[in-house]
Amino acid sequence: MFEISSWKHLRIPFSFYLLPVFIFAWAVSGDAEIANVVLVFLTLHLFLYPSSNGYNSYFDKDEESIGGLKSPPKVTKGLYTLSMVFFLVALLLGLGINYSYSLMMLVYGLVSMAYSHPAIRLKKYAYISWITAGMFQGYFTFCMAYAGLTGGGWKVFLMQAVYIPGILTTIILMGSYPLTQIYQHREDKKRGDFTLSISLGILGTFIFAAIWFIFSGIGFVGYFKWAGETWATWVFLGAMLPVILYFFTWFYLVKSNPTKYVTYDWAMWMNRISAFALNFFFLYYLIKGTE
Repeated sequence: MFEISSWKHLRIPFSFYLLPVFIFAWAVSGDAEIANVVLVFLTLHLFLYPSSNGYNSYFDKDEESIGGLKSPPKVTKGLYTLSMVFFLVALLLGLGINYSYSLMMLVYGLVSMAYSHPAIRLKKYAYISWITAGMFQGYFTFCMAYAGLTGGGWKVFLMQAVYIPGILTTIILMGSYPLTQIYQHREDKKRGDFTLSISLGILGTFIFAAIWFIFSGIGFVGYFKWAGETWATWVFLGAMLPVILYFFTWFYLVKSNPTKYVTYDWAMWMNRISAFALNFFFLYYLIKGTE
């Protein structure tokens, strides 16, 4: 449990890539109490997500690069225990908001476990895993964060002001999800995991992602118009410009030499640029909304 390798597999810094969902939910929630903001951030980003990372790493037993770890160390039984401790801490801290929020995290955690556990292993089913990851890391997490920030319950999942931006976060993830698998084809095939990126192929993965990125752009522009916040459209598009430029540069290079450019480093830089751009935009959106 206390091995350095186990703590590395929690990949706590990797939670940064899911931070945009939390900030967006905070911006939409309005004047959330600071105690709730701190508690939701801690439960999600320091305990729930790392718990999920560690649990999935334990059952995947990857030998090649994974998200957040270029050279993952071998897993031990202590990693399983540590991931469960982090999961329990997340649930207990969540009770500080209410039972509904804690139960939402329980549901998220169980679905995440089903993603990699050999008894179910959703990861080996290309489209089921894609839909599950997109819905739970996007829409479900957005609604869960909103519920925690506002102290609400399960009814938030049916509130139009919540589920519309929640669905938008899912649309973004629908495009980025297969890109996170693009450099793992060899390892996934070795384990018998038929991921979406394998199904689409290298070039197909890029085309598929581009289509969903276009959908997300149209969706956000429509959302800002619907919310009477057209000022946010140009800021959003400006923030996304570095992401678009990197994506198409990468795509161009991959077409010329897939072996050289379909790598962990290129994929991680795509994640970093996207996360920085979205975090910047949603922080601005949050600050602007409080003026």
